[in-house]
Parts: sequence; structure tokens; C-alpha cells
Amino acid sequence: MTKKPFSPEEFKQIYSKVPRLCIDPIVRTKEGIVLSLRNGNYGWENQWHLPGGTLHYKETVEQGLRRLMKDEIGIEVKIVKVLGYKEFPSEEKERGFGWSVSLMILCDYVSGELRPDENALEVKSFSKLPENIVKEHKEFLEERWNEIMDDK
Repeated sequence: MTKKPFSPEEFKQIYSKVPRLCIDPIVRTKEGIVLSLRNGNYGWENQWHLPGGTLHYKETVEQGLRRLMKDEIGIEVKIVKVLGYKEFPSEEKERGFGWSVSLMILCDYVSGELRPDENALEVKSFSKLPENIVKEHKEFLEERWNEIMDDK
């Protein structure tokens, strides 16, 4: 597990003033798209979401993506392509401050065993989206579903 670069207080101090750049890999497996069920540590309790997170200082997007996949769900992936970006205004309601902008990157599963980190209750692949999914992830995935699933 990679050490977090900020304390919770520093995180709030910084990201209540500037946007947070994140990476949200959309990982395809033979069973579908990988989602994790949030435990509520950082909002969106009991909602499915794309595992991902903050890009660290002086970290390339690829380095950050690989770190996040290893730390958050225990797997290695192959990057397919960048699908775009998504803003997360619902994050302000969940956390009480600021919101993230996330690079949405399509990836294929390569190796490793799916497992949740300390912020998730469960990780699994879905061939269709569950009802209780983070609003912005649902919007992006529904809009791009055919491209995501047909491109494999």
C-alpha cells in the first residue's frame, strides 16, 4: 500500500481551494467492468464506483494508474486508451468541500486477484451496471458503454 501524500487535514485544506486531479481506470475483465463497493470512509457509502484516485505529485498518469490498480484492487492492467474526463460535483455533498476531475482511462485486466482495499467492502466485475452506483460514474459508463464493451 502506497503512503498517502497528505494528512486528512492537509487534503481538505488543499482540495477545498483547488480541483483534485484523479484517475478512474475502467477495467474490463471477461466478466465485465470492475467496480468496488465503497465503505463510506471517503463518501458514497454502499455505492459502487470505479476504483481509482488521486494522481500524486511528479507521478506520470501511467505510474499513477498502475499504483492505484495495485493498491486499490490488487491487479495489473494494460492501458487501452483515454476515454475522456469526468467532473464530480456530487463529491462536494459527500465530503463537504471541493470536487475532483478524473481522467477516464479504458484498461484491460492482465493479472492478479481482485481484492478490496481499506475503503471498499467488495470488488467485482459487472456485465451490466448496478443500481447503486456513483452518479457521475453511472453517467459516463452509460454514455460510453457500447464503446467500452465493443472495443475489446
